[in-house]
Amino acid sequence: MRNDSQSMNIAALVSGGVDSSVVVHQLKDAGYDPAIFYIKIGMEDKDGYVDCPSEEDIEITTAIARKYGCRMEVVSLQAEYWANVVSYTIDAVRRGLTPNPDMMCNKLIKFGTFEQKWGHAFDKIATGHYATTTDVNGKTYLSTAADHVKDQTYFLGQVDYLQVSKLMFPIGHLQKSEVRAIAAAQGLPSALRKDSQGICFLGKINYNDFIRRYLGEKSGKIVELETGKILGEHRGYWFHTIGQRRGLQLGGGPWFVVKKDVENNIIYASKGYEPETAYGKVVNLQGFHFITRDPWGAFDDEKHIAFKIRHTPEFTFGTLRRIGDIYRIESEDRIQGIAAGQFGVIYDANCRLCLGSGMIVE
Repeated sequence: MRNDSQSMNIAALVSGGVDSSVVVHQLKDAGYDPAIFYIKIGMEDKDGYVDCPSEEDIEITTAIARKYGCRMEVVSLQAEYWANVVSYTIDAVRRGLTPNPDMMCNKLIKFGTFEQKWGHAFDKIATGHYATTTDVNGKTYLSTAADHVKDQTYFLGQVDYLQVSKLMFPIGHLQKSEVRAIAAAQGLPSALRKDSQGICFLGKINYNDFIRRYLGEKSGKIVELETGKILGEHRGYWFHTIGQRRGLQLGGGPWFVVKKDVENNIIYASKGYEPETAYGKVVNLQGFHFITRDPWGAFDDEKHIAFKIRHTPEFTFGTLRRIGDIYRIESEDRIQGIAAGQFGVIYDANCRLCLGSGMIVE
């Protein structure tokens, strides 16, 4: 990383958390002089909601900038976040889908609008994601992190080649424990700060409370899929996701949500720890794109791949086929909670390169 440190112009996206704080240390230690950007995307108490804790975040980020002598700028992308990510989330839930706002935030906001407004003036954009990049035959590929538990390539599965070729992940080769140790050794104010959880724009607001505000409540039946027996009632299909176990308030379980009838506002559930109806082996992906390029050349056959349908340390293996506009994964193992609207992210069979993604459809 030292060869071009004097000439490379780097923007570091810093949130006030320990990961992005250590990014600044790593860059300075390698001889770079990054400009620090804090992106405000919270709702600023809009409609009575509590914003993400931006005041504390900015205070910590300012302290990091002062410690390392970096220029810092606070930029607001709140309007763009609402128009692109929050609205997408509400619309997807209304349609009975399971959205992934974190993936959309990375693609459209952090590496989309930010790049267009500020990032274009920089050679690289550095973030605290647990990911890496790998050069293969002169092309940059998104690749997995050294810490497989913290690996965040799933959330980056919607980025494109122009985005990934400009990204730097200075902590991608480290374990989380090593990141914490560096922060402690350097006396960073974020060293002991807990990792953020959930969707940032919600701040401290419960997810169901947020959905309730925009979609309201509408009572409907919970039906046992196998028998048609009415088990109870729910307050709206939009509060439930495929594979969900908690929150059904049914006795004699466990019960899993296995299907939703959006038109009739019916939730179908199956009972047991491993109900057959909660599992599947076929995942259809719509709008699939390769981040860098199709590594196999012309895709005219089946390919052995690893994949994820949610953020998890474990990979599942299977076969990828193209059927018209649909890319179909045929899994070697049964997988639980295949939910329309979520994303299937494809990796090479060695679980190293993150190749691309598509939205799961029924």
